[in-house]
Amino acid sequence: MEGAFSNLNSVCRDRTRVVVTQYNYLWEPLLRLAQALHLKAPVPIQNWLSSADIENMLYLAGFEVIKKGTRLLLPKYIPLLSTLLNKYAVNLPLLRHFGVVQYYVARPIPKEPKEFSVSVVIPCRNEKGNIERAMLRLPEFGSSLEIIYVEGNSTDGTLEEIKRVAEVYGQERNIRWAVQEGRGKGDAVRKGFAMASGDILMILDADLTVAPEDLPKFYDAIRSRKGEFINGSRLVYPMEREAMRFFNVLGNKFFSLAFTWLLGQRIKDTLCGTKVLFKRDYEQIVAQRSYFGDFDPFGDFDLLFGAAKLSLRIVELPIRYYARTYGETNIQRWRHGWLLFRMVLFAMRKVKFV
Repeated sequence: MEGAFSNLNSVCRDRTRVVVTQYNYLWEPLLRLAQALHLKAPVPIQNWLSSADIENMLYLAGFEVIKKGTRLLLPKYIPLLSTLLNKYAVNLPLLRHFGVVQYYVARPIPKEPKEFSVSVVIPCRNEKGNIERAMLRLPEFGSSLEIIYVEGNSTDGTLEEIKRVAEVYGQERNIRWAVQEGRGKGDAVRKGFAMASGDILMILDADLTVAPEDLPKFYDAIRSRKGEFINGSRLVYPMEREAMRFFNVLGNKFFSLAFTWLLGQRIKDTLCGTKVLFKRDYEQIVAQRSYFGDFDPFGDFDLLFGAAKLSLRIVELPIRYYARTYGETNIQRWRHGWLLFRMVLFAMRKVKFV
């Protein structure tokens, strides 16, 4: 098997996904009994390979396991009971270890990195005091860098400030801007991504609670292929006082557990605004957006669901989260929290219970 994996790697590209399946050895006695009773086709005795064995062989052959799991709790069809066990119960904690079929999704381990062009999208609504600071604090990185402000019908002169900054610094930086027709951060991000010309797309929140100086770290992580979707995590380092309220922290932790279970990859901070991915992957997410629907006003879940559906390697990058120094948050904690919870329930049907 190790030789087969090694030969397979030689014909893989960086976006290739390899799916390996085997039966769960816990079922060996029952499968042998079924074979003896002529309820199952006979097969030769096979060596038992544990999950660790499979992952190690893949690793030695130059692959990295992105996600794994089991399917099929009841191998014989029984109306209603088969649906209950094989669609729902097999995905639940504890029971998920007892599926008949074990599966592994792996990608080729990245090789030599290269440079890419970058587009940084800055959605902004009533952030006049942060427009110039965001641009001045953003370092140059990548083969080229464009900054795209998407203004959300502000009332504090944000649009006029964007125009001024673009005029003053237009000779030094590649600055573009647009006014969104819709509402919400998600809509602004989509408009900015549609305008972007860079190979890599980044989101920088205009409130500057995530430091612009941290974006080169995100670039290095995706350029070196440590991940194909880089998600910021604000819940690792200590926060500045008032940077995140107590119930917001609890909400983030709940959604972290829910998404780790839903997507099969560890997600600590689902709602961090700083997310980075390749434009070619984003275009595939857009093409499949109808599968999840179009009701995420923030855009975070839309991107995470889409990345998981494409089996992208999601990596979280710890960042320091700062208190805003200008303006007020546009987040309505309880109303938006309830909306996000409804989205988790919706995604369970689209991601987990399929």
